[in-house]
Amino acid sequence: MKKSKKILNVLATLCLASVTSLSAGQNPLVIAQGADAKTLDPHATNDQPSSRVSSQIYDRLVEQDLNMNIVPGLAEKWEQEDDLTTVFYLRKDVKFHNGEKLKASDVKFTLDRMKASPQVSHIIGAIDKVEVVDDYTVKVITEKPFGALTSHLSHTATSIMNEKAVKAGGDNYGQSPVGTGPYKFDKWDAGDRIVLSANENYFKGEAPTKEIIFRNIPEGTNRTIGLETNEVDIAYDIEPIDKDMIKSHDKLDYVEEPSLSMSYIGFNTEKAPLNDVKVRQAIAHAIDTDTLIDVVYQGGAVKANSPIGPKVFGYNKNAKAYEYNPEKAKAMLKEAGYTKPIAIKLWTNDNPTRRDIATIVQDQLKQIGVDVTIETLEWGAYLDGTARGDHDMFILGWVSVTGDADYGLYPLFHSSAKGGAGNRSFYSNEEVDNLLDKGKNSVDVEERKEAYEKVQEIVQEEVPVYTIAYTSQNIAKQKGVEGFHMHPAGHHKVYGTEKK
Repeated sequence: MKKSKKILNVLATLCLASVTSLSAGQNPLVIAQGADAKTLDPHATNDQPSSRVSSQIYDRLVEQDLNMNIVPGLAEKWEQEDDLTTVFYLRKDVKFHNGEKLKASDVKFTLDRMKASPQVSHIIGAIDKVEVVDDYTVKVITEKPFGALTSHLSHTATSIMNEKAVKAGGDNYGQSPVGTGPYKFDKWDAGDRIVLSANENYFKGEAPTKEIIFRNIPEGTNRTIGLETNEVDIAYDIEPIDKDMIKSHDKLDYVEEPSLSMSYIGFNTEKAPLNDVKVRQAIAHAIDTDTLIDVVYQGGAVKANSPIGPKVFGYNKNAKAYEYNPEKAKAMLKEAGYTKPIAIKLWTNDNPTRRDIATIVQDQLKQIGVDVTIETLEWGAYLDGTARGDHDMFILGWVSVTGDADYGLYPLFHSSAKGGAGNRSFYSNEEVDNLLDKGKNSVDVEERKEAYEKVQEIVQEEVPVYTIAYTSQNIAKQKGVEGFHMHPAGHHKVYGTEKK
C-alpha cells in the first residue's frame, strides 16, 4: 500500500509540477476538475466542466447570488413593460476583453445566436425577439408570458458575447473566447489546462488573483494528491473515498453543501427493448439506490423521487419513488414477454463515481436477467454519442441551474429537446409536452406549479430516466485560499478568491 501511494505521488508530481514552471512568479490559483472543457463557446455546449471555466470569462444580463436570488449583472436594472416585454438597461462602463464597449447590439446578437443553437436554444425558447432601443437599452419580447425569464437569462449559456469577436473567430471561436468577465482567456493546452488572467478593466474592479489555471485531472485520487503536494489550490468533486483523509489533514479544508444536482440513469426510449415502459419499470425496481448512496456517494446524496429536487420551484414531494424489488422486476420482464436474458449496453464517461455506479448496476441487473456491458467513453465523445442516440442506457447528471422547474424538466423531457439539447432519452409524450408548455407560458405561480407536479407524476411512471439521487457538491482547498464560495448551481465564480 505504501509503495502504491508513493508511486501515485510521484506520478501526480510529474503531472502537476509543470504548473509551477509555466507560471513562475505569477502565484496562480490552480483549480482541478474531473474533465476538460469541451468548448468555451457558451452556445456550443451545456456541460458543467465547460461552464465552470466560461463563467469566469463572461457576464450575463442578470446573475444569481448564492441564495439563487436574481441580481443585476450587465443590466443595472430592468422593468416589465407588459406581460410579454422586459426592458433591460445596460451598464455604460463595461468593455469586452478586446477593448470593444458593451452595446445593446451585442446583447441582441448573443440572444439571436443562442436561439439558433441546437444545444442551448431551449433555454430561451420563450423569447420571440430582441429589440435594440439605443446603445444601452434592449427589449426582450417573449412569444407568450414567461414567468421564468430572468431565471433563464441568468444561465451561463446566456453569457453576453462580442459580435465582432465571434464573427472574427468563426468556427474556432470556442478556443479563443472574448467576454466582459473578471478573467480573460490566455491559452488552452487541450486535455491538460486552461489559463486565464485577470481583466484589469473589469467593471467591478480587478480580481485579487491575477492568474487562474484550470487543470483537467480525471482521476479523483490524483486531484487529492495534487492538494496534498500543494500543486493544486482548489479541487472540485472530491471522491467519497478521499473525504476522511482531507477532513483530517491539517493544511486542507473540505467543504460539502447541498446543490441543485441530480444523478440519473437514462434509457434510449427509441431502442428496443427500452422502448417498452414495462422493461424500464422493471429495471427501475431492480436498482438498489440505498446501496449506491452508501457505497458510491458514501452518504453525500439522498434518494430521489423526481428529476427535480426540493430546492427547485415546482418540486412534487408525492411523485413516485421506485422501491427495490427484484422479484417484482423479474415478473414485469416476464409480463413484457422477456423470458430469456436481455443484452444492454450501459454508457458512462471516465468519471470514477459514474464508473462505480455502472459496475454496481451491472451486478444488480444481472440478478433479473439483464446482461449489461459497460462502455466508457471520453467526455466529448460521450456527449456527442448520447446526443445522436447511439446508446442504450447511460449515466449522467442534470443541474436545475435556474432553480425553476422549467429548466429542470423541459430540456430532459420535452420532445423538441431531443438529443444534445438535453432529452438524451429521446422521450416523447404529447401530454407532457402540453404541460411543460403550459408551465413555461404562464405567469400564474399556482398554475405553473400544478402543471409541473403533473409532469413529474407522468415521467416517474414512464421512467425515461431513473433518477438515482440528489447529490451534494463538494470541494477541497488549501487552508490559505480565502474568498471562495460554491454556487448551488455548480458553476462556481472565482472572482474574489485569493491565496494568503
